[in-house]
Amino acid sequence: MNNQSKPPCQNPPSASSNDRPRIDSGKLLQGASAVEIEHAGQRYLLRVTRENKLILTK
Repeated sequence: MNNQSKPPCQNPPSASSNDRPRIDSGKLLQGASAVEIEHAGQRYLLRVTRENKLILTK
């Protein structure tokens, strides 16, 4: 088991979703069914399922 603690969140969730930036998924995906997102040196895959839901995996 890994005993290392996670670093604190850089941007804690705000009380209201109105304060957060919003990006349309179509604009993010640009017609593709999946996109790679790089964050903190790690690569993630954001994809659309057959049920038209989004899944983010490492």
